[in-house]
Amino acid sequence: MTGPMFKGSATALITPFSNGSVDEGAFQRFVEWQIEQGTDILVPCGTTGESPTLSHEEDMRVTALCVEVAAGRVPVVAGTGSNNTEEAISLTRSAKEAGADGALVVTPYYNKPTQDGLYAHYKAIHDAVEIPIVIYNIPGRCIVDMSVETMARLAELPNIVGVKDATADLTRPALTRQAMGPDFAQLSGEDATVVPFLAQGGHGCISVTANVAPHACAELHDAWQRGDLKTVETINERLMPLHKALFVESSPAPVKYAASLLGFAENRVRLPLVSIKQETEVQVRDAMVHAGLIN
Repeated sequence: MTGPMFKGSATALITPFSNGSVDEGAFQRFVEWQIEQGTDILVPCGTTGESPTLSHEEDMRVTALCVEVAAGRVPVVAGTGSNNTEEAISLTRSAKEAGADGALVVTPYYNKPTQDGLYAHYKAIHDAVEIPIVIYNIPGRCIVDMSVETMARLAELPNIVGVKDATADLTRPALTRQAMGPDFAQLSGEDATVVPFLAQGGHGCISVTANVAPHACAELHDAWQRGDLKTVETINERLMPLHKALFVESSPAPVKYAASLLGFAENRVRLPLVSIKQETEVQVRDAMVHAGLIN
């Protein structure tokens, strides 16, 4: 391989709802807008897409809708993780059948597997489905933290191609690069630290903010790749209040509200999430004004 398979600005897509169901038309319009705005990778059915409260049928349908709109113009890396290995295999197989270019597989939550258990989980998925797999390491939600050593073992498998790193540990990208080399894709899972993540050896970001600021996020990554650090600094400063505001309450409730301000989705999330408080709405709106997204 020459360079990472996945890099640049990836959007962790929201799933619009209307009357309790997935709003398929709104979702496909949103995906088209993302592509028009320069997003490099589409990531449906992740945490931001409210995958924990999507049925398996909805999950598969959302991925298929995304692939249909993308039509090969940009890669689709579908969220297919579960704390049940057989379920993760089933979801990953469905994503492949829908035409996804890769699978984003979260570490098994709640079960608290050992490092050997993590290795066995991912190897089982890898061996069952022929598709590029991105490990999603997010200890804050899943409790378990995959070590660099375990990830290096997994990287020896041909279809384990990268990681979404949401540890917020900025030593990780350098250590991961040292262990796995420059071709193992490293995608940040935290918008607010994306610039130092890139500086430590990262290749991109699977972003919540890119739902509402896709052009700016894509421009930041383009500027980084051409060495235009002044532009990177300017965009990063413009987006930083928004990065923070979108996590004042449990994500994706704040970004759902932000997307509603742009007319792309109703301000609706599924229980046990609830819509954000009025004071949070003010903070999100102010941050969007600061970012130049609304007046």
